[in-house]
Amino acid sequence: MTRPSLPRGRAFPWLVISGVLVAALSLRGPILSVTPVLRDIAQDYGLDGATASLLTTFPILMFAAITPVAAVVIRRAGAELALMACLVGVAAGTLLRTIPGFGWMLVGMIVIGAGITIGNVVIPVIIGRDVPGRQVSTVTAAYTAALNGGSLLTTLTTASIAEATGWPLALLLWIALTLLGIALWGLHLWRDRIPGVRWDERATDARPGAGPSDVASLTGPVPVMNGRGEVLRNPIVWLLVAAFACQSAGYYGMSTWLPAMLGDMTGSEPAGAGALASIFQGVAIAGAFVVPALARWLPLAVPAAVVAACWIALSTGMLLAPDLFPLWVSLGGVAHAGGFVVIFTVMVAIARSSAEAAAMSALVQGAAYLVGASSGPILGAVHEATGGWTAPLTITLSLAVGFTVCLLTAVSRVRR
Repeated sequence: MTRPSLPRGRAFPWLVISGVLVAALSLRGPILSVTPVLRDIAQDYGLDGATASLLTTFPILMFAAITPVAAVVIRRAGAELALMACLVGVAAGTLLRTIPGFGWMLVGMIVIGAGITIGNVVIPVIIGRDVPGRQVSTVTAAYTAALNGGSLLTTLTTASIAEATGWPLALLLWIALTLLGIALWGLHLWRDRIPGVRWDERATDARPGAGPSDVASLTGPVPVMNGRGEVLRNPIVWLLVAAFACQSAGYYGMSTWLPAMLGDMTGSEPAGAGALASIFQGVAIAGAFVVPALARWLPLAVPAAVVAACWIALSTGMLLAPDLFPLWVSLGGVAHAGGFVVIFTVMVAIARSSAEAAAMSALVQGAAYLVGASSGPILGAVHEATGGWTAPLTITLSLAVGFTVCLLTAVSRVRR
């Protein structure tokens, strides 16, 4: 049967974007849900801090290791089925980690990380394909906000639920978000099988031959490595690798240990500490829009400097004035959301083709996630060795300084 032609001026694809945003709630939350109860898990299984933090380390390693596999899944199965595979994988991993034993928890987290990796790759592809070009940036920002929204929800409430039910059931209950995503995306897949409906509503640019946006090709790191020689010889790319590696290490290290850190600093119970730590994820929802707003009126160096200053303020403030932690953690939320946007904005500025953009993205994100995965165990081991948080915060401050130097140098070298 011949599919109908793509008319101009179609309705916005609300069901597709609703499915994507609900799916995004399960692309960070299942990993960070363990952080408010990490000490309880360590105590029950007799683990030290570095070993317990492997629960957040292994999924991040999957982000780097499974990306080529994710690209193959998308090419073979198509974007729609790939996103369903992502959600089913997250649900399966959530079930696996409820089996008693730390080994099963690690297996479950690995499966969750593999599923999320597919989602990381395919969702920007869907956004770039189905959303009108003038609205891609807005939908991408909403997608980023949904990622942080899932992190906020799990960080804020897991410890409170665990007090009433125990941590195993508290972690299992988050499967409800994933099942909601499966149901909504399944509705989209069912509708897509009705002749004419899906294609009548698919959004596209009005200009003939328009394709996915640069934003989608960059934030969806399908490893198309054509032109990799030019990418590897570009010094700006290596500055971005270093900057994003420092950011990833700082973000995942702080996300893993911030509930425990604030609990020790404030004397709060796990539920209270988790609620305090949720500021780091919650402010990021708004932080994702800070850089685009500033960049619209000011040179890119200005939002880059703001993001860098926020990263430095987080660790410096926690070291020198911990009583003001709500301020420092809020600035950290702006930093990790804004830093992502700045780095990929620089990529857009220097990429000369979609293939080169994808090669840059694969290199930058792959290397950054490998470095970021190591931060949780390192900070946990340093905390165990020193008995306090001064040394771990000194490490995160060093990462913030490295991020600042590399990012501002990269921005200064971008041709305007």
